[in-house]
Formats: sequence, structure tokens, C-alpha cells
Amino acid sequence: MKKVVKTDQEWKSELSDEAYRVLRQAGTERAYTGEYYEHEEVGTYICGACETPLFDSTQKYHSGCGWPSFWTELETAKITQKIDKTHGMTRVELLCSNCDSHLGHIFNDGPKPTGTRYCINSVSLKFVPKK
Repeated sequence: MKKVVKTDQEWKSELSDEAYRVLRQAGTERAYTGEYYEHEEVGTYICGACETPLFDSTQKYHSGCGWPSFWTELETAKITQKIDKTHGMTRVELLCSNCDSHLGHIFNDGPKPTGTRYCINSVSLKFVPKK
């Protein structure tokens, strides 16, 4: 897959203000407010900026954290992990490898079999229902 590279102005013209703030400026949507927090449909979650497939609905679970949570990513997702030392914490930020958009963070308090929790902003995602 060819890497998506766009100017800041192109991203601003293509994304909503909230999507731009989260995806391109590493913002965070308010907990319990996102479209996909309690979403139950069967299908695939894709990057909200470049539409790269990231997560399957079978990988989603209710963590209670206020954001959509996944216990793993699609094998083909190739999500980039980057150390994030903002807000007085050290966390691991998740970025779409295809367009470098901010997705959320990963934590080691998830369910078996991985023990990981991909904590993702709803606005960083789009959903494609299974046909």
C-alpha cells in the first residue's frame, strides 16, 4: 500500500474540525461520547483519514474506559507505536502506518489472549459493515 502524504491544508479541507484535531493534532475526544463506543455491528473499523483497515469487530470489547477498545489489530493493519510523554505521563501512542494519523493509545490491561487494550478515538475510525 502506498503511503498517504497530504499537506496540512489538504487534511483540514477533508476532515471535520474534530477529526482534524484528533487525527492530525493527536487530540482526544471526550470519554463516553464517541460514535463507536457502544457500537455492536459486525464489520471492519478503518482509519478515519485514509480508510486503511485497522480492526475487526470480533476484536472489540467493552473495557469501560469510555472509548472503543480492541484486544488486537488486524494482521494487515501495521499500526505504528510511538512513545508519548505528553500530559505528564509516558504512554504508547498508536498511529496509522499508512497516513501517520493519531488513533489513540495502547495499554497492557486488556483481556486474554493478548493482555492489550487498544484505546481508540471513535473519530479516528470509520466503520464498514460486513456484507
